[in-house]
Amino acid sequence: MDQPITWYDRILCNISGGKDSQTMLRRVVRLADAAGVERSRLVCVFADLGEADEWPGTEEIARYHAEHYGLRFIKVRKGESKGEPVGLLEHIERRGMWPDAKNRYCTSDLKRDPIATVMTMLSAEVRALGMTRPVRILNCMGMRASESPKRALLKVFSHDKRATNGRRHVDTWLPIHEMTEREVWDDICVSRIRYHHIYDEGMPRLSCMFCVLAGEKALVRAAQLNPRGAQIRAELEERMGHTFQNGRSMRQIIAKAQAATAAGIAVQAANWNG
Repeated sequence: MDQPITWYDRILCNISGGKDSQTMLRRVVRLADAAGVERSRLVCVFADLGEADEWPGTEEIARYHAEHYGLRFIKVRKGESKGEPVGLLEHIERRGMWPDAKNRYCTSDLKRDPIATVMTMLSAEVRALGMTRPVRILNCMGMRASESPKRALLKVFSHDKRATNGRRHVDTWLPIHEMTEREVWDDICVSRIRYHHIYDEGMPRLSCMFCVLAGEKALVRAAQLNPRGAQIRAELEERMGHTFQNGRSMRQIIAKAQAATAAGIAVQAANWNG
């Protein structure tokens, strides 16, 4: 990092309940402890995508990870600050089209923007204590280079011009960017801290149940685990007249899931893109 971790007034850890955010959080806590940073300066934020898109138990495991270290846990959801919370699936229907790799409004609308409201809140809290300069926030996320070519190009440390304003200075840090998936699982094994059960059921990532960026096997396994959710998306696909993925419909995913289930096969996705 360009600045020591002690330079920041608040350290915001984006956690999803997934394996990477779990290891990311653990590394941040260890570094903060070693530097003498009080844990009260660390805050965990969980962006809730809604019941239709979060695997059961996701919020609970994310909260558990935060509370294990005695950290403040904040859940945010799009529209919640205005009293009109919206889930991802509802938001997609309102937009009338599925997101894709070139138009990832799901990330910007459901995660980045709601999390920005937490930055505003934290800045106000610190300034209320008498701070006159811009509040310094370190925004920590668990992306890893080996997840995708695009994530491999991400900078480990960067200044967030979009989130920075006259009241706050925001930097972004990816603490586990260079870690491999094997190293993440080794870390979890050594920590003996509980992880989400969805990994044991054949899903390679704890993301939204049916991510438009997932590969076929991950989607087929998701349809096996949640056939009703797959059907709902197939019906939405037809109402919007927009295919779930370019060249792959949810009806095709359902057909493959049903065939695999009938054959007694629990599809295993070795990676997210497979």
